[in-house]
Amino acid sequence: MRGLAAAATRPDPGAVDVTANDLYGEGRWPEVFARLRREDPVHFCPDSFYGPYWSVTRHADIAHVEALPQLFSSSWTHGGITILHNDPDIQLPMFIAMDRPEHTAMRRTVSPAFSPSALSDHSAAIRARTAGLLDGLPVGEPFDWVDRVSTELTTQMLATLFDFPWEDRRLLATWANWAGDFRAAVSPALRRKRQRVLQQMVDYFGRLWMERRDKGLAPDLLSRMIHSDAMSNLRPQEFCGNLMLLVIGGNDTTRHSMTGLVVALDQFPENRALLDADRGLVVNAVSELIRWQTPLSHMRRTATEDTEIGGKAIRKGDKVVLWYNSANRDEAVFADADRFDVTRPNARRHLAFGFGIHRCVGARLAELQLYILLEEMLNRGMTVTPLHAPMRIPSPFANGYRKQMVTVSRPQG
Repeated sequence: MRGLAAAATRPDPGAVDVTANDLYGEGRWPEVFARLRREDPVHFCPDSFYGPYWSVTRHADIAHVEALPQLFSSSWTHGGITILHNDPDIQLPMFIAMDRPEHTAMRRTVSPAFSPSALSDHSAAIRARTAGLLDGLPVGEPFDWVDRVSTELTTQMLATLFDFPWEDRRLLATWANWAGDFRAAVSPALRRKRQRVLQQMVDYFGRLWMERRDKGLAPDLLSRMIHSDAMSNLRPQEFCGNLMLLVIGGNDTTRHSMTGLVVALDQFPENRALLDADRGLVVNAVSELIRWQTPLSHMRRTATEDTEIGGKAIRKGDKVVLWYNSANRDEAVFADADRFDVTRPNARRHLAFGFGIHRCVGARLAELQLYILLEEMLNRGMTVTPLHAPMRIPSPFANGYRKQMVTVSRPQG
């Protein structure tokens, strides 16, 4: 590594704050990040609602940061994994917001739930739920795909993983929505509401924790965590923090990609013919969908010592934000990167699941759910037609959708 004194000075396009909610609510973020990648790919914003921060926008630079977890910390004690300040009234540390060795032990506890053998066990049930839901959709009548399909399939999967009370499964989506709602940071009223909702989650999971702590080990993920060496002695806030991580990851990644599938096929309809002609493209289509959608826009790290990224001097304690959405549109890696292309040869190089030790533990389960949904739609010859532009989430964290009204058509006979 070159010394800090040799760090290059690049032309500065002026401070660009890429955390503005309207960039995401209006879907304008790609053009802003394209400009930063061209003009100032490691960009310092000295003043924002979230304080000063560095934006890392290129694929190679983000992979570099992710490969050095000892230098760029994820720890809750340094500020955690998002640009949002830790809320002093809701302290929910989680293993993704930990460094080694705590992170390693806790990740090993939950990893078996997402192993190839575990996914094989889930596959038939996921397909049955997906098929039943698609067969029950109204033909030719408007409905909200986000609510009727994306949220329902996602909460069903989460409830199965946790052995969560089935009748309350929609609470999981509610909690995930509020946990990732950055508008709460700028509105005292929303902040109070967010605190109440997250406290409801803590109380609910606390009751489940008490119930299952006194029972023997069961195959569900909640029981596995309670009875593990790494997690059995966690404080309630730490336990709920780890549950929240899994709920947010399972909800946001899959739900927003399921809606992104409808949006992508509508904007780039030539892909549907390719998929109909060659079902072998479905696997690659899932990777391309996750790249194109990038359901979580960023993660944050904190520098533990003076260093540099892309020739820019980074000081100890600096907030470094890794914009996965920008990395996945990096023209140096992905040709015609704004296009959704199911034949893209390097779609799996996306960074939507992160990279290195913090790569999403449930990535393969998300891919499986998306694969089955797309395959079952193709099996039915189903065409999903959006009736208007999607209503997007105005947040620099969850890159997704609140609502997408559609109609569905199927072949006659």
